[in-house]
This record gives sequence, structure tokens and C-alpha cells, in this order.
Amino acid sequence: MSTINGGGVQIRQSRRLPDFLQSVNLKYVKLGYHYLMTHLLTLLLVPLMAVIIIEASQMNPDDMHQLWLHLKYNLVSVIICSAVLVFGSTVYIMTRPRSIYLVDFSCYRPPSHLQVKFHQFMEHSRLTGDFDESSLEFQRKILERSGLGEETYVPDAMHYLPPRPSMAAAREEAEQVMFGALDNLFANTNVKPKDIGILVVNCSLFNPTPSLSAMIVNKYKLRGNIRSFNLGGMGCSAGVIAIDLAKDMLQVHRNTYAVVVSTENITQNWYFGNKKSMLIPNCLFRVGGSAVLLSNKAKDRRRAKYKLVHVVRTHKGADDNAFKCVYQEQDNAGKTGVSLSKDLMAIAGMALKANITTLGPLVLPISEQLLFFATLVAKKFSNAKVKPYIPDFKLAFDHFCIHAGGRAVIDELEKNLQLLPEHVEASRMTLHRFGNTSSSSIWYELAYTEAKGRMRRGNRVWQIAFGSGFKCNSAVWQALRNVKPSPNSPWEDCIDKYPVQTVT
Repeated sequence: MSTINGGGVQIRQSRRLPDFLQSVNLKYVKLGYHYLMTHLLTLLLVPLMAVIIIEASQMNPDDMHQLWLHLKYNLVSVIICSAVLVFGSTVYIMTRPRSIYLVDFSCYRPPSHLQVKFHQFMEHSRLTGDFDESSLEFQRKILERSGLGEETYVPDAMHYLPPRPSMAAAREEAEQVMFGALDNLFANTNVKPKDIGILVVNCSLFNPTPSLSAMIVNKYKLRGNIRSFNLGGMGCSAGVIAIDLAKDMLQVHRNTYAVVVSTENITQNWYFGNKKSMLIPNCLFRVGGSAVLLSNKAKDRRRAKYKLVHVVRTHKGADDNAFKCVYQEQDNAGKTGVSLSKDLMAIAGMALKANITTLGPLVLPISEQLLFFATLVAKKFSNAKVKPYIPDFKLAFDHFCIHAGGRAVIDELEKNLQLLPEHVEASRMTLHRFGNTSSSSIWYELAYTEAKGRMRRGNRVWQIAFGSGFKCNSAVWQALRNVKPSPNSPWEDCIDKYPVQTVT
């Protein structure tokens, strides 16, 4: 990105035309150019269709008779052309990807007794006796700058003194989150658990035996031939990966439903040591989870909220620095935690660049693609220093759901993608109200947009998330109607209080 410096230069007054580059609002010129290029094909086809219609209207009965005779005595050609047309149409219909519909989704809202205020968090950390003064001060500063509010949630096991991070407590947290989201999803959609043919669960750090997906199968007595998957260790972007897996399965298995459950488990993954890079997750990660119902049934289009348009996945794990920038390990005292590298933001930027380079041609209007291509050509063949053109993704998307990983993540994407404050409002408010809920955060953000009444028919939504490995993944959805919030939305009783002013 570049910054325009308008100061420090004085121009002597003269009787000349004004500098139109300064006086004309260029965003309207750019918008007009966008409309022109987007509808260029239509503008070219209209005259062609007009000529065809005029020619057809001038044909007399004799001309029509001659055309019939021509077709009559070339019956073999007509049959061959018709057969090719029918065969081609059949192949196209049979091989084209099936549409994937998002019928509804649900986000878990923990009970109020699990809320933790900043002073409670710090006092509790002090009373555990596991942190020295330097670590306590570090956590205090992280909390103050994190963008989190005073109403986020930590699991029940962490409210005890001393904390009780047992396997049983971790299972209890997982059950409360997953079953809470699923109960609400089934109630809102009137879909019976027996109708679910595909189940995908993602949780990065907690992978018990039997698996989380097996826990769901057991709880809801899902059918014996269900295709179930349990994704572990894939970080905060695993929610998009789970959607991609469910999409691929729905392309193979006809006339069925898929459920995607995204969560993270805090209970057994709290760090009780004094390594600074491993203390940050304690301050950011909070309880949360989501459940999403997908369908490939044509009849569900009428009641579905969204249609899946694209999924783009980028993996930078071949680079050693990227691979280790979010790394679970033991510190010198043998205490396990997740370490965040100081190069995390730079690596995230590299992954983002690769992801949007792939995504851009799929979603950007042709005007933006031509401008981007022109600057690349100019930079390649010109000796002049040509700054690369940054495509305007605001022309491709109406809403942005940026993973609420932390204030710095949201700030950087707002800056680098040239977004406006309203575009990142859902992300900032989700971080403030629920904290970093890992892979489910993008669903809390979508629920926020719905609760605000901003989702209109035809709107496009960009969900983008980052995760360990290192990965950057995107999902693009299109609203099929004016979407209203579902019952028991996580924002149901508090949306009127938002947006709130957050620490900058």
C-alpha cells in the first residue's frame, strides 16, 4: 500500500485549469470503469442480437419455405447436430458440480457464569502460583491491547482454584459446546439427526479416543453408514477446511445432508508456565463453537440461507519458518503450550498474498483484473518504477468475516485490503464479545451481520481464516435471500449494544 502525502509543496497561483486529479473524486471514475468493464460482454452482444432479430423479422413466407426445404433435404446433418447437442447437454448436466447450500448454522453461547472479566482473569492467574511477576505483567498488557471485552468465557475447569484441567473436564467442555450448537441447529432446521449422511468435526488441540465425531454419533444416535471425519491439529482455519471436505463429499453422495462442527478446547490446553510466546493464547482464546448444516438437495434452495461459491486453500507448510510459527511444544520446565513466533504476522501476510492471488481471478470483476494485469505488464517491461496495483476486493464482496484471531490480525487485513471500518466491524465485535474462538469465529461474525439486518439477497460474503501449518483459507458464500437471524442467535439479546468502541 502507498500513502499519499499532500503537504510540503506550495503551488503559485496562476490562471490555469484546476488540477483535476486533485479535484475529481476518483472513486466514482473507478466505479464507472468497473460498471463499464463488467457489462462489456452484454454491451457487445446487444447489437448482435438486434441485427439477428431485424434480419429474422424481414423474412417473408417464401424465405421461410426455402429454409424449410434446406433443412428437409439435409435431414442427416440436422439429426447429427441434434444428437451432438443432446449428448453435450446431457454430459454437461451430469458432470457439472452440484450446488451446495447452507441451510442454517448455529453458534454456541456459553452460560453467563463462565464469563471472566479482566481483573478476575489476572487475580485468578496470580492465585494459581504458576506465574512470576514478569509473566503476570505480560498477560495484563496483552489483555489490555487484545481487543477482547469483559464478557468472554473460559471453561468451568479454569474457574476453580487450583484449576482442574482433567480429561473428564475437557470432555465436558467439548460436549457442552458441540451439543449446545447442534441442539439449536436441529431445532431451527427441523432436520432429524438420522437424516445426516456426512459429519465433519474439527478441533485442533483436543483429540480424545473415541473421537469428538464419535461422541456426536453416540449422543444423537446417527445412522450406522454415516461418513464421519475428525480433523485435528489444523489450527484456526480448520473450519474452512471442514467446509471444503464436506463440499467434496456432497459432490459424491447425492441427496443428503452434511453437518460441520467447528470448535476448540481450552480446558487441557491452558499454559501454566512463564515463556512469553506461550502465554499469548491464554489471553486470547475463549470458549466457543459452531454447527453448520449443508445440503446438496435442490429442494433446499428455497429455504437455504447461502450458496457456497468458492473455497480456496493455501498451505505454506513447506517453509520451515511458516511451519513452526504456531507450534505446540514443552518449555524448559516441561510445561506444554502453543508458542507463537514473532514472525507470525509476516508469515500470515505471505500466506494471505498467495491466497488472494488465487482467489482474485475467481471473484474480482474484469475491470480489477485488467488493472492488475496492466500494472504487472508495465512493471515487467518498463524501466520506470511502477507500484503494484492492489485489487479492490470491496467490488467483489459485500461482507467480510475475518478470523478474530486478535486485534493485530484484523488491523493488518483492514490496512492491506484497504477495507473500511464497517467491513471489519463484525470481526472486531466478535473478538470483543466472544474472544478468539478459533475456527468458529467466522460463524459468530456471520451471525453478527445477520443480527444487524445487513444481509441482503445476492450479497457475497468472504470468510477468511489463518491457522497453524501455516495456512490461509477462504470461503465465499452468496446470500439466496434477505437473511434474518435464526432463533437463539449468540447476539440475540445484546446486538443493540454493538458496535462498541474498542482499544486502538
